[in-house]
Amino acid sequence: MGYPSIDMVATGKRIHELMKANNLSAKAVADFMGFRAPQAVYKWQRGETLPSLDNMYALSLLLHTNMEGILVLVGGGVFML
Repeated sequence: MGYPSIDMVATGKRIHELMKANNLSAKAVADFMGFRAPQAVYKWQRGETLPSLDNMYALSLLLHTNMEGILVLVGGGVFML
């Protein structure tokens, strides 16, 4: 197994899917995170950026999954050890 590389765009889509499955808007996620506006959440969904480690952990709690369940590796599939 080679070095795992995160697919940012696919991870953004995964974040969007999980938010939808949990009936959460970008505004609701931003409010939970303490952000003043949802722009960062939209950037995550588009795969432009990834949440910081602490935000990824908080997001995993909000989305009822672990961090590995959010991350998608290059080539597909969620991150698993």
